[in-house]
Amino acid sequence: MGITYAEIELIRGADLVLAEEGYLSADDIRRLKVLALVDTGSSMLVISRSLSKQLALRHVDEVDTELANGTLMRADVVGPVEVRFQNRKTVVNAVVVEADTDVLLGAIPIQGMDVMVDPKRERLILNPDSPDKARMLMK
Repeated sequence: MGITYAEIELIRGADLVLAEEGYLSADDIRRLKVLALVDTGSSMLVISRSLSKQLALRHVDEVDTELANGTLMRADVVGPVEVRFQNRKTVVNAVVVEADTDVLLGAIPIQGMDVMVDPKRERLILNPDSPDKARMLMK
């Protein structure tokens, strides 16, 4: 299996609420389109500190993380962030790394959007069993 990237949109969740309640215009909602590395071995959405600042995301927690090379690191968690891919969306928190590196789209947002990796074509796709709307397992 190769490396898979996908274009996703990250939207500041608090701005969506403010716009829905009439306190913010739709044009003022902070959002970014990014090319994310799809990483099913990572749990969460991982973004850089600079992306977190651009979206003005709020600090919600701290977590201890283990990187792919085995290094342990304490990291900030920010959010909420709405993640969009094609006709799918999910709301998650994001782990922040200091380096300006690839956005990592981890297993939690992948499952929340009901999308999957097509390893042959190295791309993110909608679940073929539910192409029109995300399907969530409740068992």
